[in-house]
Amino acid sequence: MKIGWIGIGNMGKPMAKNLQKFASEFTVNDLNQESAIDILEDGGNWAETPEQCASGKDVVFMCLPKPGDVEKVCFSENGIINSIDKDTIVIDSSTNSLSMIKHLSKEFEKKGVTFMDCPVSGGVTGAMSRDLCVMVGGEKSIYEKFSSAFDAIGDKVIYCGPVGSGTICKLSHNLFSAMLMNITSEVLASGIKAGMELKPLLNAISKCASGKNPPLENWINATQNDFAADEYSFFLELGAKDVKLACEMGRENNVPMDMANIAEQNMIEAMNKGWGRKNAGIIRKLIADKAGIEFDYCPGGFA
Repeated sequence: MKIGWIGIGNMGKPMAKNLQKFASEFTVNDLNQESAIDILEDGGNWAETPEQCASGKDVVFMCLPKPGDVEKVCFSENGIINSIDKDTIVIDSSTNSLSMIKHLSKEFEKKGVTFMDCPVSGGVTGAMSRDLCVMVGGEKSIYEKFSSAFDAIGDKVIYCGPVGSGTICKLSHNLFSAMLMNITSEVLASGIKAGMELKPLLNAISKCASGKNPPLENWINATQNDFAADEYSFFLELGAKDVKLACEMGRENNVPMDMANIAEQNMIEAMNKGWGRKNAGIIRKLIADKAGIEFDYCPGGFA
């Protein structure tokens, strides 16, 4: 398989090197040719421009820092749009914006060229060892045809759906990661300022109902939207009380409780709907209602 790769940065280079082992012909392009020395020493070819890199290839991958960089590589004077043919598949592995992905897909479609997105997660060390989650969006038949190329990049390849789906999953993950970092830091800061040491605080939280399980495990195992409560349930009114007390503790110690205050306001709003004796997990329905969607399924519990 003849493959072109554009972008040999911290993530792009190890991904390219893993994919090179799979290719019958491998051509690279980057702003810095020195970054490609080892790829060239292993039999790779150098292209002076993205246009040259894309010419005559079965697949062209891009792994670039920003949406504007991807657009430039695709549509500038020396962009790949000038040399690409209808049999070539263009795949963007950058962490791109969804609007840019839709724009790229539309413009390539005008030329009859198939475009896909496949952002990755796992960091530089994961890219080096192939310990990556590869989230693919595009035509399923094309994904199946080129699945071996995706497998060469990462060991956890997921077909996410139509073009753009991979980007939605990647951006959702990174938002999830950022929010977990903020929430965890806020909770620990509040506990420490209230008088705890970090190690026993972590130990205690990690063994409690929510802390001991991976954060999405109860979502994965959920089967329905059922917030009816019984004598074994953790009621919303109890959850609201506990969050209120935790927020008060933070405020008493002058800890900014940005994330916690939002959680408390959601609790108050849900209580005002008369949901106090429902399972505390009904907060998920409140958030879904605000977004104008309905979860196909979600956990009933608070954890």
